Amino acid sequence: MPRARELKAAATAQQPAAWMKELSPRRRELIRPVIENPREFVLLSVRAAAARLKTDPATMVRVVQRMGFDSYRAFQNYLHDMSIANATSLDGMVQTTKPDIPSYLDATIKQDVQNLHAVRTSLDARRLAALAQRVHAARRLLLVGGDLAENLVHYFEHHFTIIGLPVLVATTVGRSLHITRSIGKGDLVMAISFRKGLRQTVDGMRRARANGAYCVGITGTHVSPIARLADEYFIAPVESNSFIDSYVAPMALANMILVACANYDREASLAYLREAAEEQRSGYRWYEPD
Repeated sequence: MPRARELKAAATAQQPAAWMKELSPRRRELIRPVIENPREFVLLSVRAAAARLKTDPATMVRVVQRMGFDSYRAFQNYLHDMSIANATSLDGMVQTTKPDIPSYLDATIKQDVQNLHAVRTSLDARRLAALAQRVHAARRLLLVGGDLAENLVHYFEHHFTIIGLPVLVATTVGRSLHITRSIGKGDLVMAISFRKGLRQTVDGMRRARANGAYCVGITGTHVSPIARLADEYFIAPVESNSFIDSYVAPMALANMILVACANYDREASLAYLREAAEEQRSGYRWYEPD
């Protein structure tokens, strides 16, 4: 099974409340430290993990298979994504130690390139074309995201507006709560959130989907609640070697989606862009030297 499908299945079916029911009380307590502290176990072999939990490798394999994973390696992949999803700003800062500032900068740009490469190698152009078709067919397009993801929401909004698409945004708790009540069948929601997933974004997308809206998620891992609850989702890693989340990959993904949408109905986009060009050449917003 391809890793994306494997993790999607794990994220959907193997939430704690679900797999706890599949395990005996003794095995629940055995595996609980692993689920609660994935970063401490993700790099351990099955033997090392079993020794740390004071059990044997065969029992470890049986437990993870009972949880729904095909193998211990599949379980490790899940732990890797859980480690990323649950990472804090502190984790990123303390896990990387370099001798000087140039070394930190080099590590940062290398991670950015790695994140960007992950987007480039995983994106399917046909999926983006199909998404562009859905965006143009939608009655309304709602963008939901808060905190740092609010910047991506407004980036999408600005460019969707330029090409004439009927876009709404929700970046606060109150706005997300109220606007998603009226979003439903015929509408498309694009929910953007990384790491564990911002509650207002997850709840807003869940409400809109329950009303019949088609929901598209943009997130950083396959185990994100955004991935688990969306009709479809796109992965853009935000991993970093410092206290920040790297938005290089999400910005690249946003550009790809915008280019696909602009070229789906190219003539209509060009008509709107010709009007925008007049303002960009001589509008009052732009500085003119004396």
